Amino acid sequence: MCGICGEYRLDGSLPELNNIQAMLTKLEKRGPDHSGTFSDGALAFGHRRLSILDLSEKGNQPMIDPQLSLALVFNGTIYNHPELRKTLEAKGHTFFSTGDTEVILKAYAQWGRDCVKRFLGMFAIAIWDLKAKTLFLARDRMGIKPLYYSQSKKGFRFASNVQALLETDDIDTRIDPIALHHQFTLHAVIPAPRTILQGVRKLEPAHSLMIEANGEQTLERYWTLDATRPEKELSDGEWTEAIHESLKTAVRRRNAISDVPVGVLLSGGLDSSLLVGLLDEIGIEDIRTFTIGFDDQPEEKGNEYEFSDAVVERFNTNHTKVHIPNEQTLTRLPEAIANMSEPMFGQDAIGFYLLSEQVAKDVKVVQSGQGADEVFGGYFWYNKMHEAKGSTVERFRQFYFDRDHDEMADMLMPDYIGRDYTAETIKTLLEQPKADRFIDQVLRADTTTLIVDDPVKRVDNMTMAWGLEARVPFLDHELVELAAKMPPHLKLQDGGKYVLKQISRGLIPDSVIDRKKGYFPVPALKFVRGEFLDFMRDILNSQSCRERGLYQRSYVEKLLKKPEDYLTRIQGSKLWHMALLEHWLQINKI
Repeated sequence: MCGICGEYRLDGSLPELNNIQAMLTKLEKRGPDHSGTFSDGALAFGHRRLSILDLSEKGNQPMIDPQLSLALVFNGTIYNHPELRKTLEAKGHTFFSTGDTEVILKAYAQWGRDCVKRFLGMFAIAIWDLKAKTLFLARDRMGIKPLYYSQSKKGFRFASNVQALLETDDIDTRIDPIALHHQFTLHAVIPAPRTILQGVRKLEPAHSLMIEANGEQTLERYWTLDATRPEKELSDGEWTEAIHESLKTAVRRRNAISDVPVGVLLSGGLDSSLLVGLLDEIGIEDIRTFTIGFDDQPEEKGNEYEFSDAVVERFNTNHTKVHIPNEQTLTRLPEAIANMSEPMFGQDAIGFYLLSEQVAKDVKVVQSGQGADEVFGGYFWYNKMHEAKGSTVERFRQFYFDRDHDEMADMLMPDYIGRDYTAETIKTLLEQPKADRFIDQVLRADTTTLIVDDPVKRVDNMTMAWGLEARVPFLDHELVELAAKMPPHLKLQDGGKYVLKQISRGLIPDSVIDRKKGYFPVPALKFVRGEFLDFMRDILNSQSCRERGLYQRSYVEKLLKKPEDYLTRIQGSKLWHMALLEHWLQINKI
């Protein structure tokens, strides 16, 4: 796991190496173990390393192979690199290191841009061909690893976060109106390639981009998710057994491919508890678990220790329990926001941020349960969508959109209002081919697009802020492919995630399986009152916010008068959404 950056000049000049150094300063937390640079004519690379595989200096990056005339920077982990290494050795390739980085180089030399189809893992890759003077970029199928870029007449720059790009010049920081519409409608999700800034884009998941020396670009999708039923019908029991085996494989991969210990972020919910049970099932003895809790509020407990403690007791894990007082939650909130590559509304970001700080003191790698709800139908709105009538967009909108288009016109200044961009995007996304039923369309859209820029990005950003690598077995693409073909009733039955509950029965405590679905509890930020309300009021009444001219003041004042009356369809604070975006823009000096 690392931070990568680079610059490819297309105007005949050489890269500005001070840009590489400036970007590396904003990537240091992602890779505290080593820093490296490389330049060749019009191309310059920068890399910050978090040492997970091949801890020797042979695993450092940028990695150059003089015989192949290739150079690479890479962020992520290729779980099938041992198998690929054997295949490549049989084809005559020799290796000087033991990790996955060199395997990528040799695979590109052997199979060209199609090499990414053979990779099983999470990755953002940049490869420079010293002879052809081409730059090849690629991002993993599920978008687990980020890859941002900016373009101008001078050339092309890329980095693992937006903040690194903002350290360079010529970045157009105007707000993108279409992205803004997505931001406030889809719980801060802005589907790739857009970001909130007009001058910053992100490579779409499951895509590669080739840039030629003449500036010509070729964008290619190398994977799509098929959500149709298989030709051979399976019984419910056969499906359950197949998912169980695929999930065990995903967990085993993410535990085995590491030269350092691997822990588990244990929330006490079904997904993370099942990961612990599966690790025990495959024979892992020293299981390290980590749980966070906060101070209670009158309406809500601030921890789920009773559930995580039951899992710890069942499996006798090496457990660390972290408790965060409310005052620390609020005072350190700006830190968490500063580490967001893009503005994120999920209030559990501060929880992941503070938990990761403590976990990183003990381990460098953790497994986490993100993706289970989207892949296996765990959220309450899926069943409501499934039963609703109307067009695809209408069935989706009424249970998911944070604001309808009319309300957006009340909230935003006229310059930022156009068509109902989000409805158009969702319609296109849902109506892609190869999905049998409406709920198949919804779960595929969530898994391949919407999840990428909400929980997946949030976990990556908050863990990497402390040099901690998070691995997400529920987003193993082979498991996702299998689950997408599974009949919807095995997902939606029993309130959602039915097949996971069946797998869990007898493996983990019944109290965890049968509990009401929980969400990461951060009570101090859930209830819009007291110091939290004061924090948001100060931001939204600031001179910067007023001069920016994004929001209609009448709308701001309406929400400030009765903040807890204005919640989204999934119970998020509309006031918090506005304050978070403004605070992120201020922190990043935009």
